[in-house]
This record gives sequence, C-alpha cells and structure tokens, in this order.
Amino acid sequence: MKLLLTGANGFVGQYVQAALPGVPLPNGLDLRDHAALTAAVAAIRPDAVLHLAAQSFVPAAFENPHETFDINFTGTLNLLEALQSSGFMGRMLFVGSGDTYGQVPEADLPVREDHPLHPRNPYAVSKVAAEALCYQWSQTSGFEIIMVRPFNHIGPGQSPRFAIADFAKQVMEIRQGRRAPVLQVGDIDVTRDFTDVRDVVRAYTLLLEKGQNGGIYNVCSGREYRIRDLLRQLLTLAGVEATVEQDPTRLRPAEQRRMVASFAALQRDTGWQPAIPMEESLQDLLDDWEKPPQ
Repeated sequence: MKLLLTGANGFVGQYVQAALPGVPLPNGLDLRDHAALTAAVAAIRPDAVLHLAAQSFVPAAFENPHETFDINFTGTLNLLEALQSSGFMGRMLFVGSGDTYGQVPEADLPVREDHPLHPRNPYAVSKVAAEALCYQWSQTSGFEIIMVRPFNHIGPGQSPRFAIADFAKQVMEIRQGRRAPVLQVGDIDVTRDFTDVRDVVRAYTLLLEKGQNGGIYNVCSGREYRIRDLLRQLLTLAGVEATVEQDPTRLRPAEQRRMVASFAALQRDTGWQPAIPMEESLQDLLDDWEKPPQ
C-alpha cells in the first residue's frame, strides 16, 4: 500500500514514517500551492492518505488566523481536489483535534464524539471547518474519509513548546548541572488526557484499515492526568530535586480545569487501546533530552 503522508517532518509524522513507510510530499511543497500539490499527488498516485500537516500552535493561530485557515482549511480542500483529480479511490485519514470541543463542563466528562463543538481559538475553528469539509467529501466524493480528534500526545522528539516535553528538558538540564534546580511552569493543577505518540500512530494505522467512512473518533487514553503529578514523576524518574516556580507568561486565560475523553468508538471499530504506560513515556522523554544537543 502506497501511503501519502502530509506533515511527514512533524512530531507525529516522523513516527508514522518509522511505523509505516509513507511517501511524503516533496520537500518544501506547500498545501496552499494548488497546482504544485495537484502535480505531486498525480505523480505519487497513493492508495491511502494520512493528512497530518497543519498549523497547530495556538498562539500562532491567534497572531495570524488567516494563515492558520489557509493551511488547515484551504490546504485540506486543495488536497481533496488533488486526490479527486488524480482518480484516487482509496481511504484518507484526516487528523483534527480534541481542542475542537472547547470548554467542556465537568459533568460531560469523559467527552464523547457526539459532544457539541465549541472551538475557542482560530486553530480549533479551522479544524472544525476542515473536519466538516472532510465529512461532506466522505459522502459525495468517490473515496472514503475517516476523521480523528486526538487529545494530548507525549513522547520522545516532541517540541519543548509543549508542557511535558518542556518539563523533561528542564529536569534533564538540572540533572546535568546546566540549570539551577528551579522549574519554570504554568498552571500545573489542571488535568489532561495524554496518549503516547506511538499508541496514537497505531490508532491511525488501524483506523485507515477498519474505520467507518465518515466516522469521527477520539484518540485518547481515557485517563485523566494532573500536570503536577507528571512533573513529580519526571523528577522522581530522573532522581532530581527542584523547586517549582510559576511563570506568569506561561498562564493561559480561561483554562479548562479538567479534561478526559472516551476512546470507546475507536475501540469498538478497531480493537485499539493504549498500550504504553505513562512511566515508560516519561522515561523515554527524559532519555531523549539526556542526549547532548545536536
């Protein structure tokens, strides 16, 4: 099976490449370039597509909502049109976001796929729009599309723009004597649903094979983790003691206090469940940051 992979150089894309040798788009090709994308898809002639490419950093989406929409919505439309014009008859997996649910009342946790979408930032809005577009195409085009809403990922190779990766980096720098034993954090008394990136990629693989056309699936662990507890676990695993300081610049307004989701639909259709324990994910993250900087 020839798998076309967009976003091949991203955090998740690199794991997809390792697990299922995918065919990336040519280096430097921009999804906003309709003609170049159409030519590339026609040359690759894929049997399946995993669409990961996105502008996914929320602060950047607020700074430039037009660019976020152009990449995430118009880029997806360009890809769909390129696939159609190449005669594609396979299956595509569209990667959305658990962020599309927005603020979820605690009484509605764990959040399920039928929960209303209330996006609260331009990134989430662009993903709601692109997901709706993909649903429409799953019903009216000649090929099948499955949509996923992944929640927080964790694993080696993740950018320190994300909290747990950043904490692992700080902890390792303290252990190596490159930083004073003080951790800079944001609000760590919130909970989130974390899944190891390798489990996420396994879910995507199974959904490409067994997901229902037009189906929408949460990809999550179904477990609620307090950020403070994960930070403590990182310190324990690394054998490091440090004080914790809250940095006001790391605080986000109107933060969702608790979040956990259900993967019942994903399990029902594919048999998937998370396999990698949190301790292993955290240890692998620490080991990754232990390597000397390139």
